[in-house]
Amino acid sequence: MTAEPHLRPRPLDPASLAVLSLPMHDARVRPLLDELAVEYDTRYGDLFGRSAAAEELNRYPAAEFEEPHGALLIIQEDGESIAGGAFRRYDETTAELKRIWTHSAHRRRGLARLVLAELEALAAARGYTRLYLTTGPRQPEAKHLYLSTGYQAQFDLDADPESIGPLAFTKELTTAPKD
Repeated sequence: MTAEPHLRPRPLDPASLAVLSLPMHDARVRPLLDELAVEYDTRYGDLFGRSAAAEELNRYPAAEFEEPHGALLIIQEDGESIAGGAFRRYDETTAELKRIWTHSAHRRRGLARLVLAELEALAAARGYTRLYLTTGPRQPEAKHLYLSTGYQAQFDLDADPESIGPLAFTKELTTAPKD
């Protein structure tokens, strides 16, 4: 049985996409932060309280996501912010991915994979050789995304995610050979 035509995600048109590197205070980042707050409150509000999303989103200073050690990327389609993510320095060789997000109206279009690929390439270009990230135990689609894109779980995959807390992943970055 195939999905109804009106329910199928619209395919990505690379010509309509722009990848922007922006500071946290840029207005084009606001949709990412606003929707992440709703997502976190919806999934974790009963566990951590309704103010926990705002606390998590403000845990790190904005400067940690700026050059030379960090980045915040937004993908826009026809001028609308539809996906994004960031990284910050975790240690000398490791970047920590944060705030991986796809707008709820644009999910299942491959945008999260595109965000990961862009962040990975930029982190490698900045000299990082390893990535680290955590996702919440109530985000099975994120867990699947990371496992399917080469990230290694740093926890027991057979354990109940709720018993683990944040689910940690790592990935070694490969650098292109030099001519």
